[in-house]
Amino acid sequence: MAAAVEIDHVSKSFRLYREKYSSLKERLIHLGRVPYEDFKALDDVTLRIEAGQTMGLLGHNGSGKSTLLKCIAGILQPTSGSVTTVGRLAALLELGAGFHPDLTGRENVYMNASILGMRRNDVDRIFDDIVGFAGLEQFIDTPVKHYSSGMYIRLGFSVAINVDPEILLVDEVLAVGDEAFQRKCIDKVKTFQAEGRTIIIVTHAVEQVRQLCDNAAALDHGRVVVAGDPNDVIREFRERLMAGVSSDADIGVEMARSELSPEWGKVKIDEVEVVYPDASRHNVMPGEELCFDVHLSSKQRIDDIVLGIVIYGPMGQMVHGTNSRLKGTDVGPINGSRTVRVRLRDIPLLDGTYAFTIGAHTVGGLVYDHWEQKRRFEVAAGGRDEGLVALPMQIEVKE
Repeated sequence: MAAAVEIDHVSKSFRLYREKYSSLKERLIHLGRVPYEDFKALDDVTLRIEAGQTMGLLGHNGSGKSTLLKCIAGILQPTSGSVTTVGRLAALLELGAGFHPDLTGRENVYMNASILGMRRNDVDRIFDDIVGFAGLEQFIDTPVKHYSSGMYIRLGFSVAINVDPEILLVDEVLAVGDEAFQRKCIDKVKTFQAEGRTIIIVTHAVEQVRQLCDNAAALDHGRVVVAGDPNDVIREFRERLMAGVSSDADIGVEMARSELSPEWGKVKIDEVEVVYPDASRHNVMPGEELCFDVHLSSKQRIDDIVLGIVIYGPMGQMVHGTNSRLKGTDVGPINGSRTVRVRLRDIPLLDGTYAFTIGAHTVGGLVYDHWEQKRRFEVAAGGRDEGLVALPMQIEVKE
C-alpha cells in the first residue's frame, strides 16, 4: 500500500533565549550576541502512514505531537530529515488558525479555503454546507473576534472537512464544543474513513484513539517511543511513560512520577487472574459467574485505596466501568499482600473477546498502579444477535 505521509528521520530544534538585552550599553558589551540554548522538539522521528489509515498521536504536553503535525502540514520546516505527503491536505491545528479576527465568518471561510487551495467558485458551491455543518448561519456575517472558542472551532473544522481533503490533520479539536457537535465531528471522521481518506489525530483522549484509529504512536520528549496497534500503544503509553519508564533504555526518557501521581508505586498490582466457572474451559457463558482475582501488595500501610475496573468490547468500546468505592467495598488498609476478588454474577454479554483494565488509586484519583487491558476473557454465547449486551428480549405476534 502506498504511503500518504512519510516522515523520515525528522528532527526540529528551536532556540530558547534566556535573556534579552534592552539597552545599547548591554548590546555593546555582549557584541550583539544574545545567549540561547537549543531545544529539540522532535528527535529523529520516523513514521509511515499508509493511504486510507487513521493514525493517532499520543503524548504528554511538550512531547512534540503538535510540532510534528505542523511539520506534516508544512507550517514548520524540519531542522533535518524530510516529510513527504501525497494528496490535498487540510489541517485544523489550533483555535482559529488562519482566521483574521476583524473579518466576518463569511470572509474568513473564503480566505481559509483559498489558503487550502480552493478557488472561489468551488467555495461558492460548498459554502452552505460549511455554514450548515458549523451551525453558524445566524452569525456568519459577524466578525469572528466576537465568536466564542467553540464557534471558532466549529467553523474551522467545517472548512477543513469540506475542502475535500485526501489527508486531514486534526489537533485536539474533536473534544471541543458541545456534545452534539462532537458527535457530528466523529461521524464525519468515520465517513472519511469509509471513503478511504487519511487522517492524523493528535489527542489526549485515549478512548478516541482506541475507537477511531487503525494505528497509533506515542511521543515523549520529541521521540517516538512506541508505535503500532492502538491498544498496544495506549497500554505502553500508560504503563511505561506514565510510570516514568522509557520503552527503550537507550533513549533515556524519564517522566517525573511526581508530575503525574505522587502516589505511584505505593500499591502495586502484582497479578490479575481470570477465574472461569469451569476450569476445563476458558470461556464463560451467559448466566454463569466470572471472577477476577486482583493481587495487590504494598511495602507500607496504605489506608486510602480504591480499586477500579473498566471492561471493553471486541472493538474497543467501553462496556462498563466502576470501582470498589461506588460498590460500597472498603479495600484498605493494605500492608503487605492482599487479594481482591471482582465478581460478575451473571455475564449479559454476547459472544466475543473482552478486555479489561484494572487500576488502584486514592479516593481523590491519584494513581498507585494501572494495568491497561493486560487481561482478556472469552464469552461463549450462542445465537446470531449483534452488539455487546444480551438483553432479555422477546418478540411476540399480537392477535
